[in-house]
Amino acid sequence: MASRTPRWRSGAYQRKPKSAARESRRSGGGHEAGSALLKSQFVEPRAVEWTGSNVRIIDQTVLPEDLRYLELSSVEDVAEAIRTMRIRGAPAIGVVAALGVALSARGQAESGARKRALGAIELLRSTRPTAVNLFWALDRMRVVAEETTVSRTKSMSETLLTEALSIMEEDRELCRRIGENGSRLIKDGSTVFTHCNAGALATAGIGTALAAIYVAVSQGKKIRVIAGETRPLLQGARLTAWELVARQIDVTVVCDSAAAWLMKQGKVDCVFVGADRVASNGDLANKIGSYSLAIAAREHGVPFYVACPSSTIDGSLPDGSGIPVEERGEDEVRLVAGRKTVPDKARVYNPAFDIVQHEYVTAIITEQDVVTPPFLGRLVRARG
Repeated sequence: MASRTPRWRSGAYQRKPKSAARESRRSGGGHEAGSALLKSQFVEPRAVEWTGSNVRIIDQTVLPEDLRYLELSSVEDVAEAIRTMRIRGAPAIGVVAALGVALSARGQAESGARKRALGAIELLRSTRPTAVNLFWALDRMRVVAEETTVSRTKSMSETLLTEALSIMEEDRELCRRIGENGSRLIKDGSTVFTHCNAGALATAGIGTALAAIYVAVSQGKKIRVIAGETRPLLQGARLTAWELVARQIDVTVVCDSAAAWLMKQGKVDCVFVGADRVASNGDLANKIGSYSLAIAAREHGVPFYVACPSSTIDGSLPDGSGIPVEERGEDEVRLVAGRKTVPDKARVYNPAFDIVQHEYVTAIITEQDVVTPPFLGRLVRARG
């Protein structure tokens, strides 16, 4: 992003004059003001929006201390936001990437727009390797860039933008349907354990795993949520808890290592997580820690549910052995709140995901249906 000192604007959000990458912030005065802000303004936070000229995202690296918006005006801004996890969550990454391709073609002559779009697709493909939604969305944008015949009434850049906006709107509808399907599995009075963040901050809509909780609550069910903190970047503590507080849903944050003990005590009724890629046989990649959570759930007879759009299903992979697992920088583990927590001479291994084998999965929830084992063949049909 542009190297400069950001200018902050506090209080109610105001639209700012056009510029390159821009930042803004909504912040409250203390805990009570911040809580009131969440309840009044962000019952349904939008992780990604199209402003008409730029892509607006919530900077998820500074939550819950600050609610900060970034306006991305170039594909380079978009690539940086994805790499640094300012925007994250498989569906949201796909949507932002599609909008980034559309941004790259704006203001270009027709031949230039096509060339710029194809270059943007290659740049964005290199940002993160695990989430298949990124590649699914970019493949859709590639088809438009390569096969669209430009007419007098609609330019290449307009056609690309139309496709990107369609991807965003489709994701919002898919989230609603996933929530409706998943809510059928949550009984009134249940305590649901969730890992990482698979809510509105991870999608263009109300989420995947959290969508099931949101719909269940809207149906009048009394739901309690336990959110694993999700080391090393604390997406469960920082993001999931923030969303649930905003919706006034009962949430307790625990250390990731507490999950098995809570299950042993009978304090967890079911587990709901999202997924970044699902193989044909039901093996799946999700945030690191999901595999141990799935093992603990099976050991204690707790249902382990996975919620994701059908675009997350990678029919080209027979099983999870072919899913690439992203490895991230050492400083995510070495530093906590800016303080060194690992000796310099100690090595650090920081995989961002692990692979959960299909035999640990009770059901996979898509916008189409709730798919139960055996998954092989049935998941590919669910993708359509």
